[in-house]
Amino acid sequence: MSHDVLTEVEPTPSQHETHPDTRLLVVLDVDSTLIENEVIEMLGDLAGCHAEVAEITERAMRGDLDFAQSLEARVALLEGLPATAFDEVRSAITVTAGVPEMISALHAHDGLVGVVSGGFHEVLDPLAEQLGLDHWRANRLGVRGGRLTGEVSGPIIDPQSKADALIEWAASAAIPLSRTVAVGDGANDLRMMEVAGLSVAFHARPKVRENADVIMNVRDLSQLLPLLGLRG
Repeated sequence: MSHDVLTEVEPTPSQHETHPDTRLLVVLDVDSTLIENEVIEMLGDLAGCHAEVAEITERAMRGDLDFAQSLEARVALLEGLPATAFDEVRSAITVTAGVPEMISALHAHDGLVGVVSGGFHEVLDPLAEQLGLDHWRANRLGVRGGRLTGEVSGPIIDPQSKADALIEWAASAAIPLSRTVAVGDGANDLRMMEVAGLSVAFHARPKVRENADVIMNVRDLSQLLPLLGLRG
């Protein structure tokens, strides 16, 4: 099937069967997946270093850079930015098409939805509450005297952390890993996608597309629902 005319999802030969009669846990990446934006690049805009931040982000998402090191390098460029920047960024975020419908359908079938992000709790927390997510996890930025310190506060959410979150949330709900779905677009999502029962590359980089069970080229997350047997 040509990617140019693809309207829903492109299954690969290893696509798994799913059924609506047991609970599902869907875990998504945030930046460029749950939302259309890259939050750290939006902060970079406000700090006057968008080009530098975007270049590091792209290399990390392709898998050319270690994610934790790339995050530290990008966060360092934000040193001195007023913490009020979080409010500006939150107000400019665009939720990806189909997200509310996806969450509603999964909840209607007793499913759970979580997100795990290399981004930041300061921006994610209000959005997660607004959307009614069941779980979320992200990094925190250091702030002192009302300005960013240029450091991450606490452990960095790296690729293994994403996988660990999916495993933890599934276990807490007694959902087998075979009933979990991981959705992401960058190399830092690959470990999470490896441990999930079904992996979905969402408008993703080549390395992610090569390793996913399903490739989704349309930016509408409600298109997951037919794949999961939750909508005909």
